[in-house]
Amino acid sequence: MKPFSYVRATEKGTAIQTVAGDRAAKFIAGGTNLIDLMKGGVAQPDQLVDITRLPLADVTAIPNGLRIGAMARNSDVANNRLVRDRYPLLSQALLAGASPQLRNMATVGGNLMQRTRCYYFNDPAMPCNKREPGSGCSAIEGYNRIHAIFGASEQCIATHPSDMCVALAALDAVVRVEGSNGERQIPISDFHRLPEDTPQIDTVLQHDELIVAVDLPNSPFAERSHYLKVRDRASYAFALVSVAAALDIDNGIIKAARVAMGGVAHKPWRAVEAQKILVGAKANEQTFAAAAEATIREAKPQKYNRFKVEMAKRAIARALTKAAGGTV
Repeated sequence: MKPFSYVRATEKGTAIQTVAGDRAAKFIAGGTNLIDLMKGGVAQPDQLVDITRLPLADVTAIPNGLRIGAMARNSDVANNRLVRDRYPLLSQALLAGASPQLRNMATVGGNLMQRTRCYYFNDPAMPCNKREPGSGCSAIEGYNRIHAIFGASEQCIATHPSDMCVALAALDAVVRVEGSNGERQIPISDFHRLPEDTPQIDTVLQHDELIVAVDLPNSPFAERSHYLKVRDRASYAFALVSVAAALDIDNGIIKAARVAMGGVAHKPWRAVEAQKILVGAKANEQTFAAAAEATIREAKPQKYNRFKVEMAKRAIARALTKAAGGTV
């Protein structure tokens, strides 16, 4: 591991100023992703700014929904009564991720900032445009079983690993950040980037911007939502395909719908075509199958992950059926 300096921040302003003054500095919270990358030589910061003492861990009701502090631990959020009652989809997604030990350390802000677990990204001996722009993408001609089927580019076919972020995408979350240029609010749909020609840039955050909270708007989906995760092992494995499905149904007709997917793209993937088919239609197996079929028409699989197309189709239909519950 490359030597680095360490400072513990006690105020947001101090943390932001410290990182702003050093292009090679990084914020660190739980460290469940960053420390692994540092050990492997993938991340090499000169300075770590510890933000664990900042008072950003509260989960509180706000007039238009719920605010979750960036330092809230994943396990605490998953088991929070407000989250479980009003946003069970988020609780389900968090509990599907990692292990209990990691959930006890990982934070909401850190989860948002997770980097891909691509084999080639994690191996400094292999060319990777995400790690070293212009060096090439080893996954395109390599073993690409876990890689993207949506939104990839000739520069990168990696996938985003988070379960939490898939649920946040379905719930239309807003990420609140602060930096040296002030505060701003970023819709979750705009927060993460597709790779295009700059796969090394995962999010729209500026270098010195600190995530302070995530806001969830009031939602009609508490009664009918489901998070489905398909993976190689029953626990502690990243999704091959995951689906966050949420429905608002009245007398058998779908009034509103949200479908987001994980394990299939460089960012949480909103199934927009599926949502168009669902709204106004009957909540039945035929509708769900049509929504799933419409989603996979955009898929562009690689040599070793063609199975993900059929898996995604079946997962969408199943998640929607589970979300609808007894109405189908």
